[in-house]
Amino acid sequence: MLKMFVLMMTGLCCVGARAEASWNQLRLAYDAPAAEWTDALPVGNGSLGAMVFGGIEAERIQFNHDTLWAGGPHSYSRKGAVDVLPQLRQLLFEGKQQEAEKLAMDQFMSQPLGQAPYQPFGDLLLDFPGHGDATGYRRELDLDGAVATTAYTVDGVTYTRSVFASHPDGLIAVRLEADQPGKLAFTARLSTPHAQSKNIGRLDGRTLRMTGVVDDHLNKRRGTTFEGQVRFEARLRAVNQGGTVEVTEGGIDVSGADSVVLYLAAETSYETFRSLNADPAAKCAAVLAGIEGKPVQKVLADHQADHRALFRRVAIDLGGGHSAQLPTNERLNAYQSKPDLDFVALVYQYGRYLLIASSRPGSQPANLQGLWNESKSPAWDSKYTININTEMNYWPAELANLSECHEPLFDMVDELAITGREVAKDFYGADGWVVHHNTDGWRGAAPINKSNHGIWPVGGAWLCTHLWEHYLFSGDKQFLKERAYPALKGGSEFFVDYLIEEPVFGKGWLVSGPSNSPERGGLVMAPTMDHQIIRQVFAATAQAADLLGCDAGLAGQLRALSAKIAPNQVGKEGQLKEWLYTEAPITTHRHVSHLWGLHPGAEITPETPELFAACKQTLEFRGDGATGWSRGWKVNFWARLRDGDRMNTILTGFFQNSSLKKQAGFYNNLFDAHPPFQIDGNFGLTAGVSEALLQSHRRDEAGNHIIDLLPALPSAWSEGSISGLRARGGFEVSIQWKDGKLEGAQIKSLLGNPLVIQTAAGREVLKEKTEQGKTYTWQRK
Repeated sequence: MLKMFVLMMTGLCCVGARAEASWNQLRLAYDAPAAEWTDALPVGNGSLGAMVFGGIEAERIQFNHDTLWAGGPHSYSRKGAVDVLPQLRQLLFEGKQQEAEKLAMDQFMSQPLGQAPYQPFGDLLLDFPGHGDATGYRRELDLDGAVATTAYTVDGVTYTRSVFASHPDGLIAVRLEADQPGKLAFTARLSTPHAQSKNIGRLDGRTLRMTGVVDDHLNKRRGTTFEGQVRFEARLRAVNQGGTVEVTEGGIDVSGADSVVLYLAAETSYETFRSLNADPAAKCAAVLAGIEGKPVQKVLADHQADHRALFRRVAIDLGGGHSAQLPTNERLNAYQSKPDLDFVALVYQYGRYLLIASSRPGSQPANLQGLWNESKSPAWDSKYTININTEMNYWPAELANLSECHEPLFDMVDELAITGREVAKDFYGADGWVVHHNTDGWRGAAPINKSNHGIWPVGGAWLCTHLWEHYLFSGDKQFLKERAYPALKGGSEFFVDYLIEEPVFGKGWLVSGPSNSPERGGLVMAPTMDHQIIRQVFAATAQAADLLGCDAGLAGQLRALSAKIAPNQVGKEGQLKEWLYTEAPITTHRHVSHLWGLHPGAEITPETPELFAACKQTLEFRGDGATGWSRGWKVNFWARLRDGDRMNTILTGFFQNSSLKKQAGFYNNLFDAHPPFQIDGNFGLTAGVSEALLQSHRRDEAGNHIIDLLPALPSAWSEGSISGLRARGGFEVSIQWKDGKLEGAQIKSLLGNPLVIQTAAGREVLKEKTEQGKTYTWQRK
């Protein structure tokens, strides 16, 4: 209990010695080249990403740019849709669901019905004649250094290739070396799957160029054709030490070199979601001009300093390590029979690595596959599914100390507030803005695909909560005023007009609808998840207005309306009801959307014991198995339920090799498998492990955030440490534990707010005043 700890004020935040010394161990390693795309290793700088296969005679480096989308600027809204809204609601209140869904399909859906898919850019192909009989092969991804390396020996010569995606210089670099002079010879080529207008040829004596336009895309399921409009260009420049370089129309031929660096610049005409006026040729030229004469050692050093400034903020040590010398795929295969906590720490840090690689200030947000995609028709179009998946990508951003990586999502919210305002008027006759369950590069906001799951008007509201969370962690009043509050206000104004009094219970309750509980139960009125999200957005908007000293009338209105929204209900089986009017508790469906108030929301806590117990009963019915991302959500649910052992059961079930058979888990390269690949499960796992060790969503009576230390520590995690986690209220936290008990904690006050801490070992809460910049240390007596 906390009374057993001694309080000290120190100048610096402590870091566990073992955790600090482990950076070099954070590697994915393999003893064979990638056979499949999901064996390859990802690098990325936020906008430009690549999958490195590590071939011997033939290497493939498949690359993407986050602005390469099918189609072009387009409004998906539908004029006059609002005319059938009253009829839809009436049909649903009367229980005529099929009639309502048919009417909605005919008159209340997006135009066109589907949205545009994210597209692959191309491939950098390297051919190494005579390298067939290689020995000593190894390929690896260094998470701390953000470099993918392939090495092997042929005829006594060791060849090494290093690939990284530099954020400071905006390019991908491939460094090729031989450990004997003059032994490096290869051919480099560029290709693209967009064949309609591609053009590949020599630009100058050092540079190969590829240009094109995205191919037209037919969405066969929706009967929608997207005319390709985005222009693109890639330039590959060779810088050699020794030997010769010849650029032909077909590629770059290198012979007799000691080493070569290939610099790949790739850009598109995408300027904004409304404009394709950017010049990809000029942008590529500027990127390559920026590294002219710059030694590759400096390019690498700048890249690694930039990456480590983010990555090294959090260090974790869970012990274990007995499988560390095995190839990563073998470590994954062995986990079920002999869990290795060091491997959990590796996958945890891999999630942080992937967020840094796929979401940086100025880039697009991480999509359904982050940044990486090789298919012109990827699963679910590899866009933004915002009935959970997009938000899940960003659950680790604040807690795992990668706040800057959150910024691209905020940029998208700003843009969706524009398209969503049109949809709010056309579909609901409402002020404010609304987004449904999907969006794409053109910021579609209208309901898509099918009425039984596409009409879900709280996607934008859920996204709004991320701006509020950023404020809660950072305390940035300027951000609150300029970015968060306008989005929150517009999101709330929509629901002021949208909510409707329900006619059945006669209690004056306000409900949401037409809507659905993703992706279950069809088109309905009054799904529980909607009400939880709307209450949280109303509360955040009202509190933000108070903090900013504005819109007092609106704040009062939102608080009054929130009190009238239909409350959470406990069903006849003791479960949390998913809908107000119906029950179907016995299911193993992957979506557990109505537990949003438990996580990522904050209205269901131990202080609401009946609802807390109902969430647990719901999860008992749903079971421990699920698709990859759903397991990730369940890890977070059980952490919030403060049951570390059950959380660890879900986590252990997650560690299955989807490359061996089609099942939820991880592929050989540790990408999350739905299956197929969805990156949200990686981010969900990282968030869930963080939640097991630190929570800060609860508040005391004075409104201060309570910092819960080790709220859901599994019994199997008997000893360990973590440093650098962030807590709401403006704190940075490091924790050490031994024999399953808290040994010490260091909490740095970033804002000077009151510090309120609690441990899972006791109910006692300790409150302390703090000074900004000071670190407060607790050590067990």
